[in-house]
Amino acid sequence: MKEMEMKRLLLGALLLATSLSGMAQSLEKMRWFNEPERWTIEDNVLMMNVTPQSDYWRVSHYGFTVDDAPFLYTMRGGEFEVKVKISGDYKTRFDQAGIMLRLDHENYIKAGIEFVDGKYNLSAVVTHHTSDWSIIPLDKPVPFVWIKAVRRLDAVEIFYSFDDKEYTMMRNAWLQDNHPVMVGVMGACPDGDGFEARFEHFTIKHLPDARRLQWLENNQ
Repeated sequence: MKEMEMKRLLLGALLLATSLSGMAQSLEKMRWFNEPERWTIEDNVLMMNVTPQSDYWRVSHYGFTVDDAPFLYTMRGGEFEVKVKISGDYKTRFDQAGIMLRLDHENYIKAGIEFVDGKYNLSAVVTHHTSDWSIIPLDKPVPFVWIKAVRRLDAVEIFYSFDDKEYTMMRNAWLQDNHPVMVGVMGACPDGDGFEARFEHFTIKHLPDARRLQWLENNQ
């Protein structure tokens, strides 16, 4: 009887955790991969001068591999939801700012805004040994965009929003599960001399493991 009651209490605690709102991740406690020359964090807002001639890409279509753009990250295991509000002074072709989930130099996902041929595009790059790229062109420039990624089991769903209320999915991509991941914000400037990007309201919400929840439900 006590064992069953403990299982019920544990399941209740896990379900309660799923209902809690995301907590702001302190940007000051995060780490740099390819730290840019100039950046500031004030009131948990990151202003980044994106490094010129920097990017993340592997092999496909262009024939080169680069892994040198600035990325501010924290480590997370298991399943989670991450989101951030992004804006930038985009100037040159391929200027971009967004979020990134990264296992290693051959396996990562980046998503956000990318400036291509004078237009704003919602952009996602998924890399597993080689990179692919998908975009959703926008009719006009936007002052900011919210990007959200939800990691569940072996998949990451990527969403965008212009008001942090209504989110639309832009990509569903595979990412190895049961493996810690670097997660945070990135900017890249492959062709230009750099630009300023702004990241606000960065939050990460823990999601209890889906398989464990199912096991608890089946073994009450």
